[in-house]
Amino acid sequence: MKNYIQTGENITITAAAAGTSGNGLLLGKLFGILMADVKVGEEVELKLVGVFELPKTEAQAWTVGAAIYWDDTNKVCTTTATSNTKIGHAVEIAANPSTVGVVRLSGASG
Repeated sequence: MKNYIQTGENITITAAAAGTSGNGLLLGKLFGILMADVKVGEEVELKLVGVFELPKTEAQAWTVGAAIYWDDTNKVCTTTATSNTKIGHAVEIAANPSTVGVVRLSGASG
C-alpha cells in the first residue's frame, strides 16, 4: 500500500508552548501525552493512545467506563462534557476526592 504513513499511535508535532513529559496536550481537537519535555518551536512525540494516570478534577467520582474529557483551561481530566474535549474513558474507579484517575485514550477527540 503506497499511501501508508504510520500506525498513528504516536505523532510528531512542533510545540507551540513549552511542556513536560507525561502532561496532556490539546491541539485543536487532537489530544495526546507528551513523550518528552519540550520548548516552544521544538519537535516532540505525542502519544495518542494508551492507558495513563492523569490529573483529574478532584471533586468528582469516576466509574469504570465513564466518558472522560480534557479541561484545557485547568489542564485536568473531567467527566464534564460542556466546553471540554472528549479524550477517552475511565478504566479504574476514582474516588471523590482524588487528584488522579486512570484513562484509556481513544486516539480520536471531539
